[in-house]
Amino acid sequence: MDETEIAQTIGKNITRLRKSANMTQLELAEKLNYSDKSVSKWEQGNGIPDVRILMQIAELFGVSLDDLVHEQRERKLMPKNMRLLRRTVIMACSALLVWLIAVVAFVLLRILAPELEYSWQAFVYAVPVSAVVLLVFACVWKFRWLRIVTISLIIWTSLACIFLTLWAFGHNVWLIFLIGVPLQFLTIFFFLWWKKGSFRRKRTGD
Repeated sequence: MDETEIAQTIGKNITRLRKSANMTQLELAEKLNYSDKSVSKWEQGNGIPDVRILMQIAELFGVSLDDLVHEQRERKLMPKNMRLLRRTVIMACSALLVWLIAVVAFVLLRILAPELEYSWQAFVYAVPVSAVVLLVFACVWKFRWLRIVTISLIIWTSLACIFLTLWAFGHNVWLIFLIGVPLQFLTIFFFLWWKKGSFRRKRTGD
């Protein structure tokens, strides 16, 4: 690309990021200690900010410098806080869908089998299923601490489901919760080891 094409690409990217963050040209200019006329000039492709300003813009919107100077899809070029909000909404809606299914199952059981005393367990089973759904998103989007929380939740709520199911048939198997203790320690140990290994790889450049 020649200088004109680069300037136009940077201008489009700055405009898209600014609008995604609900920010005016004046507000962006104030954060950069520049005039709104300079921001307007950049967005129109009539000039290119220097490298220091480009780095400041990239840091402000949570994107890389490479994202600013290359043509990007609108879906990819999104401020970090907007991406986090969007992903949080997606995870919340997915978990709520699980609970909607649990409510439907509970209602159907109460209508079709009113003599069944333990239809409320549909809500209990919804907890580990919701945790599995969140774990999938946490792995895809690399939310490390959410992975620890969801795996822990899956361990203990799955054991609770087994306990309540057997308890409904007259079996008191509370000792089953002891299984969760070593599983929990293994989960914590694995993530601490993984974090240490990742840190070493970054230090050595692997």
